[in-house]
Amino acid sequence: MKNVLVTGGAGYVGSHTAKALAQAGYRPVVLDDLSMGHKWAVKWGPFEHGSIQDEAFVRGVLERYQIEAVLHFAANAYVGESMHNPSKYFRNNVCHTLALLNAVLASGVRKFVFSSTCATYGIPRAVPIAEHHPQSPVNPYGESKLFIEKVLRWYRESHDLRSVCLRYFNAAGADPEGEIGEDHTPETHLIPLVILSALGDSGTMPIFGSDYPTPDGTAVRDYVHVSDLADAHVRALSYLANGGESTALNIGTGKGYSVREVVETVQRVAGRKVPVKIKARRRGDPAILIAQPDSARDVLGWQPRFTNLEESIGTAWHWHVSQRSQVASAMA
Repeated sequence: MKNVLVTGGAGYVGSHTAKALAQAGYRPVVLDDLSMGHKWAVKWGPFEHGSIQDEAFVRGVLERYQIEAVLHFAANAYVGESMHNPSKYFRNNVCHTLALLNAVLASGVRKFVFSSTCATYGIPRAVPIAEHHPQSPVNPYGESKLFIEKVLRWYRESHDLRSVCLRYFNAAGADPEGEIGEDHTPETHLIPLVILSALGDSGTMPIFGSDYPTPDGTAVRDYVHVSDLADAHVRALSYLANGGESTALNIGTGKGYSVREVVETVQRVAGRKVPVKIKARRRGDPAILIAQPDSARDVLGWQPRFTNLEESIGTAWHWHVSQRSQVASAMA
């Protein structure tokens, strides 16, 4: 069984990818400092508690488990927070990743899958967004991810480190089998926030901006199911194992849904009304982000299985409801 390191594997996308890796015959070794992730989400392989900035620790993990490839998820990923605290994002997403890469190179690992983002594109000049679209981030989060993409291009030239950068659009949903789901503190992602509002846990749901140049005035995003994201990472790993050259690929569905459409879909799935309140736009939020995902299909053979927003939201809704039931049972 091939051992692969999953940094940030106790987090949302990382934990779903660890499950997909185990199902594909890999042994995912999760490295996480639990600053954002959850120990309960590590179910499919060994867990190493530590930080990617500790080069000696990371190198020890890489060598002890004879790691063959690294999938790197560990990062801060809140656009709004990055606007208010850019130093945190450049420190954690850039400096700490450089430390991780030092350990990776010193250990002889030469395959790397990087969790990047559509935020590297900035305000789109054309929609859907293809990989050749200019990258001009409008927030420090996107800038931090773009910097590492550039580092990886140079590390291919200088160190023969082959990589796949996966530029996600908006991750959504939960494990269809209900084993793991999305749980952030604080929660800032739209779909879980709307679900929590429907459950009565978070009060009125804010909608940031109703004057965007979109059909209903609210921002439009491409929501890709987290299990499909996980599958893309497994395929990227296989691509590199088979000698594939470094590349960057969009991971999205090619369909966009507005904030209002997400709220309406949660209401249908939940059978409950969600109270909303319009607020001012947030700095750093583009009006529309929709992927052109053809390259991922051509290079990795990847296609999303979840192409219906209602289906994706349904998996998230069922997971959140089951979590409430478990908490209630534990307190009874």
